[in-house]
Amino acid sequence: EVQLVESGGGLVQAGGSLRLACAASGFTVDDYAIGWFRQAPGKQREGVSCIDSSDGSTYYGDSVKGRFTISSDNAKNTVYLQMNRLKPEDTAVYYCAAALSYYCYGYGQPGAPDFRSWGQGTQVTVSS
Repeated sequence: EVQLVESGGGLVQAGGSLRLACAASGFTVDDYAIGWFRQAPGKQREGVSCIDSSDGSTYYGDSVKGRFTISSDNAKNTVYLQMNRLKPEDTAVYYCAAALSYYCYGYGQPGAPDFRSWGQGTQVTVSS
């Protein structure tokens, strides 16, 4: 059975860094696109980043480009999100999810319909 578990969230000051991990079981992350998403109170879930398993291409939302980096460690079957220069507006619950294919198509679309398997989320809070 496909399962994803996020970890690494916490409380940091603006300008700080966190590294989130998405540990997969029941499948190999190298076979599917893995996306990171976040949801802040009162806001819709937002696509943050995605790594394409077909060729390793990466994608980022405009608000995090240059600050966040997604990577995959196939030996650990884990996808990471390195978050640097964090801002208070980055505060949210962060989720990882697996797509139905190798591709990141739709990760930035409302509802991310191509992503069907979701983790439980990890809280990231950035203080000003």
